[in-house]
Amino acid sequence: MNSETATRAVAWWKLVVVTACGLALLAGCASSSTSPGGSSSAASSPAAASPSSSVLCADVAALRASLDQLTHVTVQSGMGAEITSDIQSVKAALTKLVNDAHGKWQTQTSALSAALGQLRTAAQNLTASPGASTVSAVAAALGQVKSAAQDLLATAGRDCPSASPSASG
Repeated sequence: MNSETATRAVAWWKLVVVTACGLALLAGCASSSTSPGGSSSAASSPAAASPSSSVLCADVAALRASLDQLTHVTVQSGMGAEITSDIQSVKAALTKLVNDAHGKWQTQTSALSAALGQLRTAAQNLTASPGASTVSAVAAALGQVKSAAQDLLATAGRDCPSASPSASG
């Protein structure tokens, strides 16, 4: 119980730090996207990024941060509630990205959403019936989330190179 409380406290602070980093990245994206001439219409240039590219890149960065929190959890009995909470954070970040992307990366976002649904079910089963088989099921489902996330982030990284993985541990 004491270890679980400490783990949750660490997870909370990680979330705070990651959120702060995401906001800093958002500020960086917004400040670096000025164009000569001050034109706010990017639709006239097909080679230019979409008008909301800084928003999308911020969404990708926030999703990456949420995924990092989720994928670095220790899968063991008693962690179902934390995993479920982390899934909710990822789902919120994914929903924002999907809404802002207007269909961009739909194949990858749909795959991640499906994998998160499977992980949510496995985590709920872990909470309801802790044991080796439910821990294994969560670990397997988490592997699917990691795979789907890597696909999405690799695809999105072509448009948002500043959201690429960094050496921050």
